Amino acid sequence: MENTLNILSRKAGFNTALRHFKTVNAFVEDLDEGYNFADVINAALTDGSLQRYQVRSIINALLVDKFRYAYKSHNMATTVETSEKIVEQLADWGNIQLVAVYHHPQAGLLVVNPKDADQWEEALPLVRDELVVVYAGSVNGKLDKKSLETAIDDFIKVLYGRKVKAKAHYAGGARARTLPRYSEAAAGATAAGVAESAPSAAGEAAPAAPAAPPRPTAARRITPRYSVLVTNELFHNGNVETWKRIIQSYRSKYEGLDVLIWYENERINDINALFKWGKVKHGTPIMFSVAGENIKDVSKLQRYLFEGASPRFEVFLRGAVDRVLDLF
Repeated sequence: MENTLNILSRKAGFNTALRHFKTVNAFVEDLDEGYNFADVINAALTDGSLQRYQVRSIINALLVDKFRYAYKSHNMATTVETSEKIVEQLADWGNIQLVAVYHHPQAGLLVVNPKDADQWEEALPLVRDELVVVYAGSVNGKLDKKSLETAIDDFIKVLYGRKVKAKAHYAGGARARTLPRYSEAAAGATAAGVAESAPSAAGEAAPAAPAAPPRPTAARRITPRYSVLVTNELFHNGNVETWKRIIQSYRSKYEGLDVLIWYENERINDINALFKWGKVKHGTPIMFSVAGENIKDVSKLQRYLFEGASPRFEVFLRGAVDRVLDLF
């Protein structure tokens, strides 16, 4: 039988696990004080004290096991691009703590407080057929599971632009706090402090670990969609190959950044589909956005993609097929 505690047998693994537990405990305090889970998660991701790969396990440990939120998985029936009416309708739901988790295939797991317009901007658009899991908890701890499940169903209606009459128990005296107090200090000990309290494999006090590296300040995000007008008579195979090489050059220069392609509100996973459809003709716009941290050179990327969708595309196809263009 595999020993699932192997990670704890070495100092590095022990310290990693201990830091994670301290971070989760800080989140428990935040949620007890009325902060929205998405607010504290996104604050921690922004200041670098939490990594995105940790989020999935924290959702299950806290929202499901610890705080007993109701939840529902939902595949988007249509694409949702704006959030103004959503935020407006949810403004009075003071007794309901909502969290929407969007499983974006490129950007990863995005956690959103649906009452916060800024967090919606990071996640939109929510694309048809993709997965959103909605969690609902009681701010005052007095709402039963059925009431929370009803709130989730109402929220999904609001998500699609429908007007929903808020139930009396959605509002009230309870106050949901929306500004997180979470900070790096609240996560507990630093790597050095943790190492001092962690036993070594030999049972002796472990030496202090080196100081943690500087934390990044930028959060992973997705840009708005940018338009590229097709000026060739048809977006044909040559244009497709050109776009592939331009995007390859961008990704090679900026590791961790991804380029998302959209056409007629559909996300295009395979650029070849734009040619195979035979629909993308002269004067038709193709949209793109960039996902990742520290996003750069979007305007330059847009200019190159515009040239790649024009009759001048051939300049990008010169040289060996496997050569990465030095464009950025």
